[in-house]
Amino acid sequence: MNPATTEFLRQRFTDYYKKTVLVAPSSLEQREWGFVLFNPGATDMRMRRHIGFASRDELTSYIQNLIPQHTYYSTAYYEKPDAGTMADKGWCGADLIFDLDADHIVRGPYDQMLARVKEETEKLLDMLTVEFGMDKKAIELVFSGGRGYHVHVKDIAFRAWGSAERRELIDYICGIGIDPAAMLAGKSPSAPGWQNRYREALVEYLCWLGSIPPEEAMAHLTALEGVGKESATTFIKNREELVTTIERHPSGMIFKNRVLGIIVSQQEGEFKKRLLNRAALADEPVTTDTKRLIRMPTSLHGGSGMRVQPLELRDLHDFDPLVDAVVFGNRDVRVNLNFNMKMPMLGSTYELQKGITTVPEAVAVFLCARGAAEIA
Repeated sequence: MNPATTEFLRQRFTDYYKKTVLVAPSSLEQREWGFVLFNPGATDMRMRRHIGFASRDELTSYIQNLIPQHTYYSTAYYEKPDAGTMADKGWCGADLIFDLDADHIVRGPYDQMLARVKEETEKLLDMLTVEFGMDKKAIELVFSGGRGYHVHVKDIAFRAWGSAERRELIDYICGIGIDPAAMLAGKSPSAPGWQNRYREALVEYLCWLGSIPPEEAMAHLTALEGVGKESATTFIKNREELVTTIERHPSGMIFKNRVLGIIVSQQEGEFKKRLLNRAALADEPVTTDTKRLIRMPTSLHGGSGMRVQPLELRDLHDFDPLVDAVVFGNRDVRVNLNFNMKMPMLGSTYELQKGITTVPEAVAVFLCARGAAEIA
């Protein structure tokens, strides 16, 4: 990023922070804060952290004077949040946090990534509220300003949880460590959960196997290590019977079928893909980290120029980040684009060619913040 581009972004961020009422997190005086500053020509980001504030006014004044590129606060509560070492801070607990980032889920055009990560967020919220019975009032939902969503669970019951307890929860959410035999033990449960999801995924896989040409089904099965032509032929012949058994008389004994056992043990492939489609693909290290820094809601994301937007849970379905989290306007700005690209924003799609072009300010901020363009 050249100095002119850095100055353009810093001026835009200054305009935003001078006019906006920032929303501070609860128990602000117990939070550690971290900031990444605009630094023209820098090849890496350096964070200024171990900072504490006594009030929202003090925090707001600091941000309005500093104009950071990125603003973070700790999910943890500390006795001395501004202490210079983690050991001296005095950990008092932490919010339960889930981070869903499209980069970890799917690759493709930005708007399609945002649509997919919204689906994962909806699945996560459904698990937390329906399967775990968490109070919706204790859950805060935030668009990260970049490629995903943050879910903050502020219920004090989870605050003292260590990494091990948080690991068990995120493993459930992501479908990690599932015991196939346990998933088929007993009748289909009435309540939602992994038993139902596992059975649905397995039936879906077996139906898919029956829907493709026989030679493709044979090729698929014999490509699995340990499955020969004879055992694959027998498996295909018994496929419908297996579906009936799973749907009507489920039992872990079904995995005495060696081929089925091999299928469900694969770490990748058709069955695993269907199983993961039923998980919520949250970022595991974020949830297990009890001292995490996370983006401040109502701040600006330095890699997109969009607002880190707090949301009501009921508003997620209709939320469009490329409209609702955009804070800059339509005045013309000339940029030098690094490559051809298609950019949807503010309800329009811009077909942009490499080189110097004129775009709305909101698009210019996004492109410059992402490193896709410089100010012309």
